[in-house]
Amino acid sequence: MGLSDDVLRGIYSHRFDNPSAIQQRAMVPIVRGQDVIAQVQSGMGKISTFALASCQIVDTSRKDVQVLILSPTRDLASQTERVVLAIGSYRNVLAHACVGGKSMGEDIRKLEHGVNVVSGTPGRVLDMIKRRTLCTRAIKLLVLDEADEMLSRGFKDQIYDVYRFLPPELQVVLVSATFPTEILEMTGRFMTDPIRIVVKRDELMLEERDAVMAGFQSGATRLMITTDVWARGIDVEQVCLVVNYDLPNSRELYVHRAGRVGRFGRKVTILNLEVEAMAIQFFVLPVGITINLIDIAIYKCQSASAFAGCCGKFCQRQRDPDS
Repeated sequence: MGLSDDVLRGIYSHRFDNPSAIQQRAMVPIVRGQDVIAQVQSGMGKISTFALASCQIVDTSRKDVQVLILSPTRDLASQTERVVLAIGSYRNVLAHACVGGKSMGEDIRKLEHGVNVVSGTPGRVLDMIKRRTLCTRAIKLLVLDEADEMLSRGFKDQIYDVYRFLPPELQVVLVSATFPTEILEMTGRFMTDPIRIVVKRDELMLEERDAVMAGFQSGATRLMITTDVWARGIDVEQVCLVVNYDLPNSRELYVHRAGRVGRFGRKVTILNLEVEAMAIQFFVLPVGITINLIDIAIYKCQSASAFAGCCGKFCQRQRDPDS
């Protein structure tokens, strides 16, 4: 990806080992200066993607704002600031969250002292620009996070007001989980030949799958949460516990799940979390699984918040079988 050594050090210190799908696809065009429309679900590395790009392209020898990242909420803007500071720590990237609800005096002091990246909400950023505290002449990258919401009625006017103060040769990156047709049509007004990248949640790349499985097989990862489909391919001999958060709707699926453990005659444990007692009798019928011992533990668990408690009961039982 052509990242500097200092940015790479920041990545590794932030515990990023392998680039996600969106990072692999979006980083290069963003760093090259191209306009990008990135459609990606939350939790797939979208913030770290434009944070990485920001840390790479800023000139830290200058203390002026070069990247402006706009988010719809204070929490999101503050989270982005933290990621930029973490990844850019070895490059001495200066970042500040310019959001409502915080001291305006603090914003003024930070901006006058000099920062490279501003992550903020539209209202506070526009206020700082109008006060001539946030100088925009050196800004070369504008990122709109949750762009579908940012370009909707609630923020659209503020976004356009901010945009009017930015340099004409500006690079624009839009990131969102959805891009309605009307939003895409709107982008033609302020983007130049944008590259559109779409990454879906179920699109875990083969390299990522291999890396996850390698970590699980080596023991570096002790716990794997997976789907029925991928569970069929798990063949790790040291697996000794399967937790069914919810019971499958067929006996065959149960067999496939249970078949992940007890290989080569080892003792195993299957922990079922279920509220229907009738389902228990159905699934513990002999189904031809060739393993020495199945310790079927049934606990009543009606919500995700009860999961930890159920596991605690299970661990207590393992320490004291007579309890």
